[in-house]
Order: sequence, then C-alpha cells, then structure tokens
Amino acid sequence: MDTENYLSTVMVWLATGWDWVLLNVLQPERVLEFAIVIAAFLASSYSCKWVHNRILAVAGDHPIVKKTGKRYLLSVMKALMALLLIWTGEQIWPGESFVLTTAASLLLAWIAIRFATIVVVNREIARFIAVVVWTIAAANIVGILDPLMVVLGDIKLPLGESNISVLDIFKGLIAFSAFMWGALALASFIERRLKKMSAIPPSATVLISKTSRIGLIGLAFFIALNSTGIDLTAFAVFGGALGVGIGFGLQKVVGNFISGLILVLDRSIKPGDVIQMTDAYGTINKMAARYTSVITRDGTEYLIPNESLITEPVINWTHTDKLIRQKIPVQISYGSDLKLAMKLMEESAVKCSRVLRHPTPVVLLKGFNSDGVDLELRMWLGDPHNGVSNISSEVMMNIWDEFHTNNIEFPFPQRVVHIKKNDAGDLSDDDDKMKD
Repeated sequence: MDTENYLSTVMVWLATGWDWVLLNVLQPERVLEFAIVIAAFLASSYSCKWVHNRILAVAGDHPIVKKTGKRYLLSVMKALMALLLIWTGEQIWPGESFVLTTAASLLLAWIAIRFATIVVVNREIARFIAVVVWTIAAANIVGILDPLMVVLGDIKLPLGESNISVLDIFKGLIAFSAFMWGALALASFIERRLKKMSAIPPSATVLISKTSRIGLIGLAFFIALNSTGIDLTAFAVFGGALGVGIGFGLQKVVGNFISGLILVLDRSIKPGDVIQMTDAYGTINKMAARYTSVITRDGTEYLIPNESLITEPVINWTHTDKLIRQKIPVQISYGSDLKLAMKLMEESAVKCSRVLRHPTPVVLLKGFNSDGVDLELRMWLGDPHNGVSNISSEVMMNIWDEFHTNNIEFPFPQRVVHIKKNDAGDLSDDDDKMKD
C-alpha cells in the first residue's frame, strides 16, 4: 500500500514538472526567447573577440592588461555584451519574458562573481561571494527573493532601546564587507602612491599611511552601521566592555601599536635605515602597526615588536648620516718593518671601492703584545646597507697578499726554554726534573 502511495506521489510530481516545462519552456514564445539568448551569445562572442584582439595589439604591454587581460578581459566582455543584448530584447519583448529574465539574472550573477575573483585575492572569500551571489540569483529566478526579504524584515531582534531586523543584519554585513574592502584597497593605493613620492620623508610616509588606514577603516565601520539604521548609542555598553578587554587582555597589542606611532613620530628609525639589535643586523623593510620588519644580508626577515624597539637598545647605523667607521685589528711580528706594514695596510683599504677616500684610512699603533705589535686599521664606509663584514673580509685579504709580498710576518705564539748548567757542565737538579 505504501509503495503505491509513493508511486502515485512521484507520478504527480512528474506530471506537475512536465506541465511547468510545457508552460514555460516549450511554448513558442519561450522557444523564441531561447533563440534570442543564443543569438546574443553568438553575437557577443564574435564581436568581443575582434575587440579583444585590438586591445591586446594596442595596450598588450600595459601592466593591467598583462595581469588580467588575457585571463579575464575576453570572458567579461562577452558576458557584458550578451547581457546588454538580452536586456535590449527584454525591453522590446511584448508581454512577460521568463527565459530572458532568467538569462539576464544568471549572467549578472556570473559577472559579479567574475569581478569578485579579479579584485579579491583570497580564494575562500571569493568562493563565499560566489555562493551568496548564486543563492540570491536562484531565489530571484524562482520568485522567492521578494517574499523572503519581507519575512526577514519582519523578524526583529532587540538591541538596546531599538529593534533590528534580520534583513538589516544581512544588509549590514554586506555593506560592512564592501566598505571595509574599499577602505583597505584605498589605503593600499595611498600607501603605494606615497612610496613613489621621493620628496616625502620615509617616516612621514609611514605616518600618513597608518593614519589614513585607521581613519578609512573607522569611517567604513560607521558608514556600514549607519546604512543599516542602527543607533550608534546602542554600542555604548559594548564600547565600555571593549575598553576593559583592551586594558586587561590586549595590553601588548595596544602597546606595540602605540610604540609604532611613537617610532614614526620621533623618527628614530624609518624604512631604509640599517639597524642592529641583538642578533638582527639589517635594513628596515616595513613598519607595520604591530611589528617592524628587518631584512638581514642573508635574506632572513626578523619581525621585531615595536615595543622592543623602544624599551631595548638599538644601534641605528644611518640615523643622522650613513657614514660609519670600521676597525680592523692586525698584529705583526717584532722583526717586521713597522712603518712599511702601516703603509701597506692603508693601501689595502684604499684598493676597495666602497672604502671612502675622505676621510682617508689611517693605521694606529695600539700596543706591544707578548707575541707581536698590535696595529689597527680605521676606515670609513658610506653604504652600511651593503654590509660591513664583507668589506672587512676584502680588506683583510688585501692585507694578507701585501704582507706576504713584502715579507711582513704575522706572529704566532712561541716559547723559549733556557737550560741551566753547573760548573761541572752537568744539568742542575731542577733541570734533571725538567728533563724527566
């Protein structure tokens, strides 16, 4: 008995579906609409190929065309042209147009998803946008979008002294995502433009970039809230709780953020400076809100918290100027020509192109050691960002070659043993012990 009921139910569904196909698909008007959609796609395909080839021929070397033209331009052009032709057919179509409206909705959703994949780098976010857009398009095609919006608008949630509907929440989320993405994109554009302006100091560039990013994000947040009709006074309690949470749980985060602003304002360090801190010696690549990026000569990137740069000692090799003095200690034997050795050391430094001629390299006599004479070569560099260890190695190699060419000896530890003898010519008792 149950099987018969199931079969009868399936037959009813099939009959209903077939009636819908006869009414909406196989009618002469609907067949003609399908023909118009196919003709729109064919016309857009042939015409856009020609336009696409002309664009590549004229502006094929442009960075935007290189990045997105070959992959996205042709498909988006075809969809836009087909959508325009279908909309035109929909406007001049006498009566209700079911197929044209459905095709236009699907094309519009596809174009929105395509643009999302172009401008949104994160693939997960792009997929989420695609799901949302396709869901809205499907609801619009089926005809339940308007009733669904009415139902969501009637569901109210209390928020302080005001009520907010579920529809307002969805609109707020969409508006917040759109405005936030726009704010971040505009902040990144401003940062790129500032970096190209050589007249603006690097510290001012970082300060303007940070303040503009914070201001744009805050503005986007409040505009998104205002677009939903939410009273901002309802967030007074939430703001107080957020302040308490920052005071107890986010001290380090806020401390690093404030430290970053202090570093930018007092200009103690800036992008491009060569700094040394514990094991990190390199060039400042970026100053973010929480950390400062330092790239060493071997390619290692240190992310140093901004608070550490204020509370711990930092050597800035290029704070006031880029001139630094490098010292190389050298020891020679007592039997070597001291003046010649000092002259050869100065000449070895001058041979290196990175060593400055003014101030000139000098060699100082530092002391008389048990193994040899201590000398020190002092030379000046004007490009510490290119490294200091490599130039020291080059100079010491030149000193090695010059010393061996001119018979200047490097000392090595030596010990002299004196053997005492008595009047008979025999070894003393102490010497016997030493001999044993």
